[in-house]
Amino acid sequence: MLLLARGRQVSLDGLIDGLWGTEVPRAGAGTVRTYVSRLRRHFEAVGRGDLIESVGDGYEVPREVALLDLDQFEEGLGKARAACQRQETTHAVSLLGNALRLWRGMALAGVPGPYAETRRVRLAELHMAAAEEKLTMEIALGEHRVAVAELRDLLAEHPFREGLSELLMLALYRAGRQAEALATFGDAQRLLRAELGIDPGPGLQAMHQAILRADDRLMDRAA
Repeated sequence: MLLLARGRQVSLDGLIDGLWGTEVPRAGAGTVRTYVSRLRRHFEAVGRGDLIESVGDGYEVPREVALLDLDQFEEGLGKARAACQRQETTHAVSLLGNALRLWRGMALAGVPGPYAETRRVRLAELHMAAAEEKLTMEIALGEHRVAVAELRDLLAEHPFREGLSELLMLALYRAGRQAEALATFGDAQRLLRAELGIDPGPGLQAMHQAILRADDRLMDRAA
């Protein structure tokens, strides 16, 4: 929690809420202070006694003393988007690839408490958005055959993410696999109706219709 506050103070109450939510133990405040004391002893043993500072009624980790892989990821993501805006798509794909390689499974895996759960959801969305951006650019560069395998893997993990189905349909269509592209739409439609009682969204339906009429724009890299 202190690291992800990015140099801002986190109050004692904020730490308690983030750790336990509504299930606060009787000695919650004392437990937090004990945790901080143990962490400080650990960091002092490796010469980093300055890492956790007491500020007001809480604590902070100064921004300049800790480099997060998340900071590196977000910096790479920003550079990639800027390169894309300059139409430097190949460079943008390289930057996104480097940023995505920083990930090792689920963010904050095994960390308990409501704060960690909320952050896991946000970070997972950030990760998936970057992965989709990279795949979109790769397809635009003509790497649709390579993108198909990665899209299938991601879709198996995130079957309700319609953007992945849409990209897979486009990649399959450009690879000359129209029947598989249409089957992908059918799979998504059945899943959404059976599990959520809804129809595919406008983007997925538009891709389906474009493939049915063999829209020339589907093969346009610029589009």
